[in-house]
Amino acid sequence: MATEPSPGHDGPPKAPRVLVVDDEYGPRESIAYTLATSFSVETAERAAEALKKIRDQNYHVVVLDIRMPEMDGIKALEELRKIDPYVSVIILTGYGMLSTAQQAILGGANQYMRKPPDVGELIDAVRHQAEAAQLRRQQAKMSSDAIALNYALKKEIEANQPQIWQARASVELVHDLNNPLTVVIGYSALMVEEARKLAEEEPNLGKRMADYALIVEKAAEYCHHLSENWRQASKKVAEFALTDLVAIAEEVRQVIFFGSPAVQITGSREAWIRGARYELMRIFQNLLKNSIEAGAARVVVDFAAKADGVVVTVSDNGPGMDDERVHRAMHGGFTSKESGTGLGLSICRHLTGSHGGTFALESQPGVGTTVRLKFPSARSLGAEPA
Repeated sequence: MATEPSPGHDGPPKAPRVLVVDDEYGPRESIAYTLATSFSVETAERAAEALKKIRDQNYHVVVLDIRMPEMDGIKALEELRKIDPYVSVIILTGYGMLSTAQQAILGGANQYMRKPPDVGELIDAVRHQAEAAQLRRQQAKMSSDAIALNYALKKEIEANQPQIWQARASVELVHDLNNPLTVVIGYSALMVEEARKLAEEEPNLGKRMADYALIVEKAAEYCHHLSENWRQASKKVAEFALTDLVAIAEEVRQVIFFGSPAVQITGSREAWIRGARYELMRIFQNLLKNSIEAGAARVVVDFAAKADGVVVTVSDNGPGMDDERVHRAMHGGFTSKESGTGLGLSICRHLTGSHGGTFALESQPGVGTTVRLKFPSARSLGAEPA
């Protein structure tokens, strides 16, 4: 369909375009003459001729007689709407054709008038319908532009995913703080209950209280680090030091998951790399949380310390995912949980990459999911554990 003619930059705006369609010469030319003082008017004596004109250019208003040979106004209106859904159509109907005119309104006409029309009423109707048509075209263009802009924005985000990571850091912070804060609340409640019994029970309760307090302290320290890391994110990068991945995984199991027996740690007893302690804790926290919340009854974290690197395999017996879900999960924003954010795996992939590691995900419906991480070993980086 042709586009709306643009107004000139110089001179007054162009008059609205009107097409008068009537097989009778006298009424057709009379209406055209009447409207010519206020509008740019063209005429057509057959519906087929009118449809050809409408294909070639846009009009604001079509004044269409309902009774014509070869193709009547009802059929012409149906074909016209396939070409231009926005143009206003005024149907002219003779006496006794009211039911047909009402049929035309249902078919997409904007207004009907008795033939011959009153001159003043016709001019007012055409002016009103021309304004309405112009508004519909503007609204359609704005809607089309918004859709195009939204599509372009999505493509830009997909193309620049690595560069926009810091912009998502605030959402990630809320995501990662939720678990340790829940632990703080839970263990605090336990400490209160145990304190009430302390005077009445055996002294061993005192030791348990101390153990609980230590876990609360570690969880709170973890929360503090996450918030501090966000505050300093634009000023400096995380500091790397010699770190044992096995010890970190064990601490996450104890602090974040209450020492859950569903989480098993196997393989090498030590796995030294250079890394940021709390960033590595975030990786294990998210991987274990994803597996357990997906319905896994068992999660195995296996370590294999090799000469060229440390391989970490996190396997679960959860419901698994098909290839499409794996692809969506790897690109972030996908979650099967009602209140999930879909950030967990993308956080893990980003943090693994920032440590020079690789991240791979395999899954099979009904079997489970396996994540394989590989980090450069401390030895390969020229560092040795004490």
